[in-house]
Amino acid sequence: MRRTEPDPQSGPAQRAELDEAARPGEEVLQLRDIAFADAHALLARYDLQLERVADGDAIPGSYWGDSEAGVIASVVHARGDTPVHSLLHEACHLIVLPPERRAAVHTDATDSVQEEDAVCLLQALLGDALPGVGRARVLADMDAWGYTFRLGSAAAYFEHDAEAAWAWLIARGLVDADRQLRIPARTGRNHQGDAGQGASTPPSRE
Repeated sequence: MRRTEPDPQSGPAQRAELDEAARPGEEVLQLRDIAFADAHALLARYDLQLERVADGDAIPGSYWGDSEAGVIASVVHARGDTPVHSLLHEACHLIVLPPERRAAVHTDATDSVQEEDAVCLLQALLGDALPGVGRARVLADMDAWGYTFRLGSAAAYFEHDAEAAWAWLIARGLVDADRQLRIPARTGRNHQGDAGQGASTPPSRE
C-alpha cells in the first residue's frame, strides 16, 4: 500500500493516495449497501443533487478516479461501488461553499488545508444522518481507505485533534456550539423527502 507521507506543514488530517490494487473495495461501505433515496434526500437538504452513475462507467468529476465520487457544480456523482465515505467527503466540500462558488467547482473543490480538515469532521457527522451508516463506520472506513492522521486514526482526530476544524465549522453555521450537525430545514427548493432517522432538522443557517 503506497501512502503519502505526512507533511508537517499541512493540517492534522491528510488524504493519502493509494495504488488501485491496494484499495480495500468491499471492506468499506458502498453506495449500493444503503438506500440511494436516503443519500439523495440528505444531499438535497443542502441544495445538492446526487447523480447515480451506471456500473462500469467513469465517474464525472472524480479527482481520485476509480470508484471515488466526483463533483461538478452542485452535483455529486457516484456509482454503486462508490464508498459512502467518498460520497460524503466530496459532498461536504460543496456544502461548505456558498452557492456562487459551487457553480465553479469541477473535480477539485479546494486546496485549503483548513477546509480539508473540517470536511473530514463534517463527513462523519453526515454519516449519523444516514440510516445504516453512522459516524463510527465513516471514520473506520476513512482509515481503511488510506486517510492519514497525526494521532493515527480518524476517530482520534475527530475526538482529540480537531479543535481548529470544529471552530471552522461552527463559525460557518454547519454545526452548533455543542458540535451537533445543523441540517438545513426543508424548503420548497430542497424538499426531496426525509433524510432518514437520526437527521436533525434545526432552522436553516444564514
